[in-house]
Amino acid sequence: MRKPSRYRVERDSMGDLRVPGDALWGAQTQRAVQNFPISGLRLPAEFIAALGLIKAAAATVNGDLGHLDPPRQRAICAAALRVSAGELDDQFPVDVFQTGSGTSSNMNANEVIATLASRESGVAVHPNDHVNMGQSSNDVVPSAIHVAATLAIAKQLLPALKHLRTVIRKRARSLNKVVKTGRTHLMDAMPLTLGQEMGGWAAQITSAIARIEGSSKRLHRLALGGTAVGTGINADPRFATAMVAELAHLSGIRFVVAADFFAALSAPDDAVEMSGQLNTLACALMKIGNDLRWMNSGPLAGLGEIALPALQPGSSIMPGKVNPVIPEAVCMVCAQVIGNHASITVAGASGNFQLNVMLPLIAHNLLQSIRLLATASRQLADAAIAGFNVNHERIAAAMARNPVLVTALNPVIGYGKGAAIAKQAYAEGRPLLDVAREATDLSEKELRQLLDPLALTRGGIAGAA
Repeated sequence: MRKPSRYRVERDSMGDLRVPGDALWGAQTQRAVQNFPISGLRLPAEFIAALGLIKAAAATVNGDLGHLDPPRQRAICAAALRVSAGELDDQFPVDVFQTGSGTSSNMNANEVIATLASRESGVAVHPNDHVNMGQSSNDVVPSAIHVAATLAIAKQLLPALKHLRTVIRKRARSLNKVVKTGRTHLMDAMPLTLGQEMGGWAAQITSAIARIEGSSKRLHRLALGGTAVGTGINADPRFATAMVAELAHLSGIRFVVAADFFAALSAPDDAVEMSGQLNTLACALMKIGNDLRWMNSGPLAGLGEIALPALQPGSSIMPGKVNPVIPEAVCMVCAQVIGNHASITVAGASGNFQLNVMLPLIAHNLLQSIRLLATASRQLADAAIAGFNVNHERIAAAMARNPVLVTALNPVIGYGKGAAIAKQAYAEGRPLLDVAREATDLSEKELRQLLDPLALTRGGIAGAA
């Protein structure tokens, strides 16, 4: 952070403190800046935006309930909506690794909004008495996590996954008659079409979408109204219901009041559940990314089934080398998300009595995972899957040499004889058809029908009508 040329003095319950003269925050935020010079990581913009939405909704609700006068209500709403729009992100300097309740970040929002509202309206607005009215950091921060994650999933992640699925399905349809060697244990196996292989990827993404959509519904449950420990102290009994209605109006998402405030404050299980779904999605994307890397490997000494788009030189020393950079980047994203989930798991288990004390870490990791998976999915779709070329000759040559095709003859000649034919074909480097013609009484016509790779991709018993 740059050093300001001048300071002003702010006061909180612990006394006077110098604050940068041009900062909108106050003493509590400044104490947090000084106490937590740990990582340089700030809470995500999506989380700050959610805080702004909550503060705007609270001002409206408190005004409607008769607890906040109209001038302060209007001033707080206007300032909070600027926070939610991202106009004041530079006014949120508190490190992710701070007090576990996120009190520093809640007070950061309260102070920024109060300062701006006071300046714009000419009315004195207090960060605790007015901006934080009917609230506690203990219900605001878990609610902000839910609001931010819900909006990020709806606006970023789900559209990206649906786009990825569309691109995969389009390529799969166009390649549904390209027969290739299947692989189990990375060893040659029975054939399938490239379209079938990619259809498996599309099914993984479809399942991921369904899981995320299912878990998102539980993120709609908000702790607002529970205040300090879940009893709702200092909040109007009507506050919680009015808040979810106002947040629905501001965001377009139908939020609901948590069924049990004590659980909502102390156990961020819904966030952990969503992180688990993101972890599963990361596993799926890593599988797809690694499949692409193997299929692209070579071009001479690897599989060489496809050629991914050449996007940049691949080596600082080996001219002409081109690497599968997009799948590699996607796999790194997946590793990060898997690591984030491990941290969120530990954080989610760190509730002590009436409060979880690792909420900022959950906010950072969950929102980072959502953002990374969304952007990586779009890149995977547009910069890798949409534009790869198929090496038809390489695929056909490998298929012709695949001794495992003899599996299709099992119902006719038996497993033992089939194994002997496969071993001989592999040892001699000869086409399976030639060896089978010599070792069986089947005609070439019969063998070609039984060993037709495309027919074998449709399942069933060899020779069946």
